This record gives sequence, C-alpha cells and structure tokens, in this order.
Amino acid sequence: MVGSKFCKTRQNFLILFLSFIFISCSAQEVSNQTSEVKESFKWRMVTTWPKNYPGVGLGAENLAKLVDEMSDGRLQIKVYGNGELVPALEVFDTVSRGSVEMGHGAAYYWIGKVPAAQFFTAIPFGLNAQEMNAWLHYGGGQELWEELYEPFNLIPLAGGNTGVQMAGWFNKEINSLEDLKGIRMRIPGLAGKVFTRAGGEAVLMPGSEIFTNLQTGVIDAAEWIGPYNDLTFGFHQAAKYYYYPGWHEPGPTLETIINKEAYDSLPKDLQVILKTASRAINQDMLDEYTSRNNQALISLVNDHNVELRKLPNDVLTEFKRITEELLVELTQQDESSKKVYESISNFQKNVSQYHEISEEAIYELR
Repeated sequence: MVGSKFCKTRQNFLILFLSFIFISCSAQEVSNQTSEVKESFKWRMVTTWPKNYPGVGLGAENLAKLVDEMSDGRLQIKVYGNGELVPALEVFDTVSRGSVEMGHGAAYYWIGKVPAAQFFTAIPFGLNAQEMNAWLHYGGGQELWEELYEPFNLIPLAGGNTGVQMAGWFNKEINSLEDLKGIRMRIPGLAGKVFTRAGGEAVLMPGSEIFTNLQTGVIDAAEWIGPYNDLTFGFHQAAKYYYYPGWHEPGPTLETIINKEAYDSLPKDLQVILKTASRAINQDMLDEYTSRNNQALISLVNDHNVELRKLPNDVLTEFKRITEELLVELTQQDESSKKVYESISNFQKNVSQYHEISEEAIYELR
C-alpha cells in the first residue's frame, strides 16, 4: 500500500511538473508572439520636394500616413522636405548609405551616377503615365529597375506620377529654333541634353530654387511640372510665356526608394504594406493632377494673363530628332541603358498599336 501510494504521488507530481512546463512554454510562446506583433519601427524619409508641397510633396506625406494606418502604427515614417535633413539632390546617396531608411524623388536626378535611371522617370516622346505604370508592373520594368539599383543597396518603387507636363515658362517668345540659342533653362534628365544640343543651355536645380533664379535672370526659362504646381510656385510672376506640350516628360514617374537592409529587417507583412501603399499613392497622385491641372490653367490664363503658347512644329521636330540621336549614343556607351531602353522601346511600340484604335481614336471622336 505504501509503495502504491508512493507511485501514485510520484505520478501526480510528474503530471503537475509536466503541466507546469507545458504552461510555461505556452506562456513563453504567447509572449513571443505578442512581442512580435507589437514590434514597431520608426523610419525617416528624405525627399527632393519642399515640405508639404502640393502634389509631389504631399505624395510622400500621404505615403507615410497610409503606411502608419495600414500597419496600425507599427511602421511610422517621418518625412523631411528638401533641405531639412539633406539637400534635394543628395537623397539617393543618403538612402543608399543607410543614413535614412527611405527617400522620395525622381530617378532622372541621378543620371550622373546611374545613366539608365532616367528611363524610370521619363524620356522625351516616350510613354505616358498609363503606359509607364503598365511597363513597370506588367512589362518587366520593375525587375529592370531593381536590378539597376541593386548595387546601390536600394529597392525602387513607383511613388507617383504627374501625367503629361508642360513644356515650361519662358521670358521670350519661341517662334523658331533660332530663338532657343543662348537660353538658359532649368530642365533635367535626357531632355536637358536635348535642349543643350538644340542650342540652349540646360541647368539642373531643385524646384524650390526655380522662382528666384527665373525672376533674377539667372535662368531664362524653366520647366517644373504643370499648371497645378506652377501656379503654387508663382512662376507667372517671373515669366510671361507658358509653352506646351510637355515633349520632355509625357508620363513622369516619381520614385520611392528604400534602403535594402532596412527593408529586409521588416516583418513580411510590413514589407507588403510598404509596397502596397507606394503603389496606391502612385495612382492617387495621378488622379489628383488629372483633376486639378485644368482649373489651375484657367486661373493662370484668365486671372493672371499668362500667354499660353504651343511650341513651333519645327522646334518639336528637332527635339525629337535630337532625342533619337542621343538615345543611340547613350545605348552604345552604357550597357544598362541599352538593356532598359530596348525593353521600354519594345513596350511602347506594342502598346501604341492598340492605343491608336482605343485611346487616340476616342480623343479624336470626343
């Protein structure tokens, strides 16, 4: 009987001991899961835009807000405007080094470092916004972009689009190619090289510096975005003539860039949230510009007496000829540019065939 009681007591003790271990392990597992769920991250994003600037600048702010809401506060991103943390044209290097986790700007600002980057913003006479989105997301463009930025420890994403832009503001009339000679114009990317070869002089500067330089005569002309943003910067007070069409940027894509090490440190769900939010903002920005541009143009013409002009056909024809010439040179000199341009060029030829009987046909009918 004593042995039986001892065995039973021992058995009960073992049951209690094992139960204690099980409960302890379960509690630890729950604790770990809870800890993982509550893990939060605080990031910084630097941009090439003035703080809270309508459209492009607020696009970055809206991205940060959307990520915060989608992640229930687990990923918070503080946005810095141009010059608040770093100058506008140092965004790429700053994110690449990992000094901050994210950046927002336009890829063609980095052509001195990555010549092929300009294809991921816009090239003259190239894809419009709808076509750019299609090429990036369904035509192989995103994969090429990631491959191009991989050596710089960056993950690129489409982060906005303004739609077709305006050709820009001029302090003198442009009636022929001869009128371009000697004009100093703020115009970035491949378009800047086109303008220079056509007889002008391209100057690169962030948007926040354009008005003062245009007003004081440091530059004679400037392209920025379109009526919505150009009105807010007050360019109509510094230049009289407003030219179209935006031959140089028919569908300019803005970029969200993420430091790869920072991205890899995130849980999978937050990685997905970042990509999803950037894609949502990409479309949202295009919607905003489509809605607001014409009303701003009406105000510029009717309220501020801006002279709206179309660039002469011979000027546009020459710009296109030079563009094709420069693209041949670029693709011969840089293997990455050749690879990306072949992709985007083939896509444009393909999509244009259908657009001739769809988009263009409807525009003519209406």
